[in-house]
Amino acid sequence: MSQNPLNTIIEANKFDGTNYSNWLRNLRIVLDFENQTYVLDKSLPPTLPEKFLPRERLTFKKFTQWHEDNWKVRSIVLSSMSNEIQKQYERYEDVWSIMHRMKELYAVPYWHIRYAVTKAFFGARMIEGSSV
Repeated sequence: MSQNPLNTIIEANKFDGTNYSNWLRNLRIVLDFENQTYVLDKSLPPTLPEKFLPRERLTFKKFTQWHEDNWKVRSIVLSSMSNEIQKQYERYEDVWSIMHRMKELYAVPYWHIRYAVTKAFFGARMIEGSSV
């Protein structure tokens, strides 16, 4: 990865198990700068045969580019985690698998957020004597 001026965002916002949504938002900002966000959302492309036809050359370029970007982004993702969490994910080879597992464990479902907001809204009361 080139010298990204946004790396300080990652260093200042390491994932510790409680800040998943903030960490993911900051990670996407940094990867958007490098045009590598696609690796988070797309799984490993299928492998190519040893001998491929000339018309498959573009597919081969995309395949090799994905692998290069995957290793770069994997390093960024792992370095943006606390040491304890790094140990859990260092065996994964592709970023998509890491992100998929983290989403299962740490992402708060939207219905849960909506419920909390609705509960707070309907539970709010006016102070007696205040104007409407």
